[in-house]
Amino acid sequence: MKKLYLIFIVLSLLFLLVSGCRNMGARSFGGTTELDLPPNTKLVNITWKDDDLWYLTRPMRDDEFPEEYRFDASTNFGVFEGTVIVREYAE
Repeated sequence: MKKLYLIFIVLSLLFLLVSGCRNMGARSFGGTTELDLPPNTKLVNITWKDDDLWYLTRPMRDDEFPEEYRFDASTNFGVFEGTVIVREYAE
C-alpha cells in the first residue's frame, strides 16, 4: 500500500511540474500548446531559445486579417513531437 501511495505522490508532483511549464511540455514531451495573441497583433516570427518560446509581433494593419499558425517541433525519431498553435484576433 505504501508503494502505491508513493507512486501516486511522485506522479502527481511530476504532473504539476510539467503542467506549469506549457512551453517546455510541448517542446520536450510532445503535445500541443495554444497561444492567443492580443487583438490586432500580427505574428512576425517565433522560435525556441532553450525551453522558452519567443515570438515577435507587430500591430495589425488595416488591410490585414487575423490568421492561425502552426509551429511544429519534431525529433529525429518522432517520439516527442510538439505543436504550438498561434491565433491572431481582430477587434
